[in-house]
Order: sequence, then C-alpha cells, then structure tokens
Amino acid sequence: MAICTIHIKCTPQEAATPPLLEALLAAEANEPVQNLTGYHITKQSIDARSKAQVWINLTALAFFNEPATPLPRQTYTFKQVHNAKHTVHIIGAGPAGLFAALQCLELGIKPIVIERGKDVRSRRRDLALLSKEGVVNAESNYCFGEGGAGTYSDGKLYTRSNKRGNLQRILELFVQFGAQETILYQSHPHIGTNKLPHIIVAMRECILACGGEIKFEEKLIDIKFSATGVQEITTSKGQYSCQHLVLATGHSARDIFELLYTKNIAIEAKDFALGVRIEHQQSVIDAIQYNAVDRGPYLPPASYSLVEQANGHGVFSFCMCPGGIIAPASTQPGEVVVNGWSPSKRNNAFSNSGMVVTVNQHEAYQFLKKQTTEPLQENHPLNLLRFQQWVEQRCYTAGGGNSVAPAQRLVDFCSNKTSSTLPDCSYNPGLASQPVQEILPAFVAKTLQQGFQLFGKKLYNRKLHTGYYTNEAVLVATESRTSSPVRIPRNADTLEHTQLKGLYPCGEGAGYAGGIVSAGMDGERVIKAIAEKLQII
Repeated sequence: MAICTIHIKCTPQEAATPPLLEALLAAEANEPVQNLTGYHITKQSIDARSKAQVWINLTALAFFNEPATPLPRQTYTFKQVHNAKHTVHIIGAGPAGLFAALQCLELGIKPIVIERGKDVRSRRRDLALLSKEGVVNAESNYCFGEGGAGTYSDGKLYTRSNKRGNLQRILELFVQFGAQETILYQSHPHIGTNKLPHIIVAMRECILACGGEIKFEEKLIDIKFSATGVQEITTSKGQYSCQHLVLATGHSARDIFELLYTKNIAIEAKDFALGVRIEHQQSVIDAIQYNAVDRGPYLPPASYSLVEQANGHGVFSFCMCPGGIIAPASTQPGEVVVNGWSPSKRNNAFSNSGMVVTVNQHEAYQFLKKQTTEPLQENHPLNLLRFQQWVEQRCYTAGGGNSVAPAQRLVDFCSNKTSSTLPDCSYNPGLASQPVQEILPAFVAKTLQQGFQLFGKKLYNRKLHTGYYTNEAVLVATESRTSSPVRIPRNADTLEHTQLKGLYPCGEGAGYAGGIVSAGMDGERVIKAIAEKLQII
C-alpha cells in the first residue's frame, strides 16, 4: 500500500490534533503509524446528530512508505487583453461582475467593469459612518461598492445551484486569489468578512494588470438600443458604445429596475422573502446543537437551518451567521434594512440569522391596495419592490431615524407584548423597543409568530433546559434583501434578454442567483454565452 483514500469518523479533538489523526489514519489503513509519510484532507463535515458525542466525518488521501506529494491544484491563467478584438461592458463589480470579468480574461475578451460604488478601501469609511452614526450613502454601503454585498458578508461559499455552473472552479479561483485551501474540502465553507476584501482587491489587480478596466463611482443612467440590440450606455461620467452589456447590478439596484421599466424593457415581479433578524447568545445555539454547556476549543460555533410551513406560508432561516453581528444594510436614507455577517473566526458572542416569510405578487398587491388611494395594477412588475420599500420605510419611522431599528424580545413578539427592555445586541446603530408585530404586514408577523414557536420545539435541549424560543433572543426588523423582488427575463439558451439583443441580465439582481457562489457561476455562464455568440469558443 502506498497511497490510499481513507474515510473515518473521529472526535473534534482528534480531527484538530495531527498526532491523534495520524494514528487513526494509520490504524484504519492497518499500517504502523511510522509508515505514514503525509496526508491531505479532502472532505470534512460535522455530525452533531448524536446526543452523546459530536463527530467529524473526514476523508483523507494518505501516503505510506513513499514521499507525500502535494495535491494537484488547478491554476487558471488569464490573457492580456489590452488590444483584444472584443469588449464586454459589465455593470456591477459584485461576485457576478467580477467572475464575469475574470472569465473574459480567460477567453481573451476585454472586460470594462462599471461600478457605482467605491473601491474596497474607500468604501470602508462609508460603512463605518453608517454603523456608528446611521448615515446612509446611497452609492456606497453594504450593497454598493467593490465586491458588492458579498465583500462585507459572512462569505458563505455553498450553494444548491450546482447545475448552473462549476462550483469547484469558483472555490479554486477564490483560493488562487488568497482564500485558505480549507474551503475546498469543508462541507459549509466560508471566508469571513475580514478576509474577503483582500481577495476582492487581488481580483481587481489581476483584471487591471491584464488590460481590463474597472471604473468606480460611475453609475449607469441610460441604455440606448436599436432594432439590432444594445447600442450605447450613458453613465454619470460619459457615454460608451457597446454591443454586449452584462447587467450584474445586484438585488438592491432599484434604479436599474425603474430604468428598464420606463424604457419598456420587460421585467417581471419575482417572489421573495421578508422578515426579521433574530439574535441569540452563541452559547445558547452551541448548547442546543452540541448538547454541551461549553463547546470546547475544537468545535466551531454551531449553526442551524430551519424551515416550516406556518399560516399558509413558508418561513425559514436565511444567511445564518454564527459568531457574527447584525449590520445596517440600507441603501437609501429613510429606510431600515438589516443583514448579518461573521469574521473568519466567527468569534463574536452572538449568533444571528434572518428569519423570513415568502411573499408573492398577489399578496403584495392586496397589501398595497390597503395602503394607498392611488390606482394599482395587480400584475405590475414593481409591486413586490414597492411592498419591500413600504416595510423598510415603516421600520425607519418606527426606529426614529439614524438607522435605529425597531426590535422586540422573541417571546414578547409572539405574545403581542412590547418589550420593556431589550437584551444586549450586536447591531451598532441601536435598537428601539417597538411592537414589531404591528410594524410588519400582518400576514408576515403572524407567520413568523407561528414559525418561531415551531422552531422552539425543534431546537430545545431538555438536558440543559435551554432552547431557541427564549425571551433572551431579540428580533430586529427588517431583513428584506434576501433576494431580488424583480426578475429580468432572459433566453434560456443565449442568456440574452428576451426582448433586447446584446443585453445580458446576470446574477442575483436579475433573479438568477442567490449568493456569492451562484452569482459567480452565473457571471461565468453569461460570458461563455457571449463567447459562443462571438464564435471564440
């Protein structure tokens, strides 16, 4: 035996301690441990189903009686495109836009990326002002700027959309630009908001070094087209002739949806989800999931994933952030939006997650009808967007300004009781105790109330007498940017807009992705479709 693949189940301490792990690998291979010359972990996951012991499922490539060799790693090469024959204009420097630009370089196409927000370093100052003083810069915030919403997020790198592209390739590219190799084998990899900005900068430097262009603080204002397709775009700084325009603007670029609508370019309302952020002490979630008061030094902060049917709706956890914080994610003054992120070590004292309810076109229309005397169209493509805006603005009013968010203890919320006090919370702009069930649309609030009580039955540790349904947990409203409330339709084969040649809706904002990885994959797919049209692949 020289090289073998070994599958083992071990304790967290064994997985984290090389001598103990080496002994287990050797024993499983029926070899003396001194014959083990090296190993590589290729898969790793946590199994916390047993009440008695949390296990680590691990697959390793082990070497016996011969020198250990490094695992082959795919390295991607990028062409110089200073004088490329073909150019693609990409609107947005989020995950979809950046991975689209990198795909352009591989195929010898020159990308010109136009981003309304600032570069990573400049953007950080605006985020600090938002967090400390509640001041929103409409062009530079958690959603707009280099790297998009993903730059200052938990950096989760898993997706259910494996059929839409090459997931492994996206992970390998992240590693090539500076991410740790552990993301290649962990079952739920993440990078962390403290490390993602450096990786995004490395991607930008590669794009520029190869002859691509990235233009910051430049906003798309208009699109001109003829019978043959896209002809010219106008930005806040000038005009560009273009034949291939990739719209990778993210789920919060409402002005783009408005622009398309006013120019009679087809868009559609898309169901999305809206609710609150719920925050617990991380120790509570650890105790529930790991069946221990102290998770110890070898296990990561515990997470959860919850879904139920309640009040005729789906209610589910979204973007769960162990050891994280709740962040202000508004993109306009006069609204309150919250999101969550974690650093790479996930070492904050709190755990938070979106808890949201699905909302459809009919419900949004029926709700808006009661809020206005203005005439409404039931099938208007912006109805769900208007619904989203209404809730965010109402939360701003309830909070009293400066991004202060309305909040309530969990059991109080479910009991329709305004909280007399609020627990400590990671949301820096501050909380205002308010009856959140009266601020949210009634069907959303009722669904959440039922859902939380059901989740409390799922996540309860009888041995430790601790559970999810506790008044020490706090709800912060509103979590409303789970996905785009608008879809920009495209041809399933060419990926061009169904109505306009040369326009390529892309990523989360167009309704074709749901996170960093799936957005990156969609960006690559769109560029490959353009390359096929140009007959260069």
